[in-house]
Amino acid sequence: MMPTTTTTGFKTAARAHTSLLAAAEKRTLLWIATRLPDGVNSDHLTGLGFVSLILAGASYWYARYNSWALLLVIPLLALNWFGDSLDGTLARVRNRQRPRYGFYVDHILDALGMSFLMAGLALSGYLSPLVACGFLIAYLLLSIEIYLATYTIGTFHLSYWRFGPTELRILLSIGNLFVLWRPYAIIAGRDVLLFDVGFAVGAVALAAILAQATVKHIVMLYRQETLP
Repeated sequence: MMPTTTTTGFKTAARAHTSLLAAAEKRTLLWIATRLPDGVNSDHLTGLGFVSLILAGASYWYARYNSWALLLVIPLLALNWFGDSLDGTLARVRNRQRPRYGFYVDHILDALGMSFLMAGLALSGYLSPLVACGFLIAYLLLSIEIYLATYTIGTFHLSYWRFGPTELRILLSIGNLFVLWRPYAIIAGRDVLLFDVGFAVGAVALAAILAQATVKHIVMLYRQETLP
């Protein structure tokens, strides 16, 4: 898809989304968007996605005192998917796009929402604060790389290695069910928090994606702008 130009001269980036569920998700979002009431707009959906992440973080914190709060996180992640994934689709279906405003608001709230979510996890007792900080740093660094690549290359990557936000929400929801049943894994004869294992692996994966994308884009931009 070629970038389009608005009346202000701003060029929207091409979207690269190759996750496992991307095709099915796109069809589902289009089906929902064409049936939403006129009174619901993209700002409402963006706000819903943001608030649901805050409440999910609060639920993780409360799980420190009542483990059943882990179950509350699952519908909140579903609400986050609904709001965060549908806001842009609804704008495109209704031809009510505001590319700069939408891109900025959506992704700054994503970063803030993820910070609230990881803070709640760090306070839950089910994830070590150090691992939570490591995962959040890797996530935010990869987000920075994605946004810089969107501006400099003109392609907005929504997924890597066949995984995107939707797949990660599903994995986290499944993880909640396992942690509710058994919060520890046995590694080398020692009890280790199950979320510590999962999020440590996730942080390493994000760091590897960051390194791969950074090298690829540096080489690409260098070749495109080689000095004589």
